[in-house]
Amino acid sequence: MSVLTKNIDHQVIKFDGKPAFAVVPFEQFEKMAEQYIPDESNVSFPHEVIKANFNGDSLPKAWREHLGLTQAQLASRLEISQPAMAKLERPAANLRKSTLKKLAQALGLVVEQLED
Repeated sequence: MSVLTKNIDHQVIKFDGKPAFAVVPFEQFEKMAEQYIPDESNVSFPHEVIKANFNGDSLPKAWREHLGLTQAQLASRLEISQPAMAKLERPAANLRKSTLKKLAQALGLVVEQLED
């Protein structure tokens, strides 16, 4: 821990007398973030992903584009070809759970974020 944060404790900010926010030293926040493991209880979807899916894109495609990856980049992470990646992104693709798990891991997501 650095000298700057050594003696700094967290701070609680209240709204209407109830705790609303916690301010913690950045180093402590980084440690907490490293330990965070997303699961089905805290699944979320950015607006851009929802909108793309509503407009016909599959969730794998919507997430890939939201994360700023090309098909080739994601294919490389999955160790498959770009054309094979394109097939996985088809809206009608009925992906196996094992494929969804690999996609989720490659995108830093949980499976539930890729299931329609």
